[in-house]
Amino acid sequence: MLFTANIRRRNPKRFAPLVPFDDFTLQHVRPSQANRRIAHTAVGLNFIDVYHRTGLYPLALPSGLGGEGAGVVVATGPGVAHVRKGDRVAYTAPAPLGSYSQERILDARWLVRLPEGISDRAGAAMMLKGLTAWYLLERSYRVARGDWILLYAAAGGVGLITAQWARHLGARVIGVVSTTTKRELALAHGCEHVLLSSADVPAQVRELTGGGVPVVYDSVGRDTFMQSLDCLRPHGVMVSFGNSSGRVEPVALAELTKRGSLYVTRPTLYDFIRARADLDSASAELFGLVQQGVVEIAVNQTYALRDAADAHRDLEARRTTGSTVLLP
Repeated sequence: MLFTANIRRRNPKRFAPLVPFDDFTLQHVRPSQANRRIAHTAVGLNFIDVYHRTGLYPLALPSGLGGEGAGVVVATGPGVAHVRKGDRVAYTAPAPLGSYSQERILDARWLVRLPEGISDRAGAAMMLKGLTAWYLLERSYRVARGDWILLYAAAGGVGLITAQWARHLGARVIGVVSTTTKRELALAHGCEHVLLSSADVPAQVRELTGGGVPVVYDSVGRDTFMQSLDCLRPHGVMVSFGNSSGRVEPVALAELTKRGSLYVTRPTLYDFIRARADLDSASAELFGLVQQGVVEIAVNQTYALRDAADAHRDLEARRTTGSTVLLP
């Protein structure tokens, strides 16, 4: 019997904050054109899974959960040559979701072969988070040597990868974290300075930089959005790429004007990797940095897939650091 997650429609008054799991047998379905059947060895946990589970990012129901994983190709459909049966692969993919499973059928366009020297657990932990770091630093705002950057959740999965990558590019990274323990972790992974979220972050940023940063990478959302604008220098770029505290409320454009003609962008990864050539190029760059030891993929927590609800609780309570992997 195989194991997977399933979301059910519920009466809104009775909707549970954590969705239970159901066991069911996966029939021997043959992959259709351009698909591959994957046996997962590791599954990535991401905050977007919480957004999907809670309905912040609505899904067509019923639906699985999870968009990141690693494993082995066990069956193939016609029409795809870049991965074959027996290949070790990793992926991040948009809906339809389903990585919280032992096996799934997936459009092969999202699959990337894992190189030697990168474990399945690292592969499952690095695709969404590592490629997010890639587009933040090289697409949303192209970081240059000597740039100061402000990075929220600097001890999280995306944060640790982004800080190390940014340091490699020559940036000076100011991280923001919630605890002193996370502060030490962030300092060990690329941050030059780390501020506690309880502090007056804009004042400290302006003191450190002499006037503000050219870019803020904010994954927190509602609670920090205006504060992040206050950390920018004139013509700075606010990159809002997450909502861990909730969705950002509408903001008057005049707020950008009075802070020095600022720019705001709300990007999403899949707009940067829809073309296969872009996915291949970005993945190769990420894998290269990991293989060279420039970027360490810190898998600091593992849970059995059956215990995914516990993993969600810990993630939402900020009890995790780095990356978390679910094991089927």
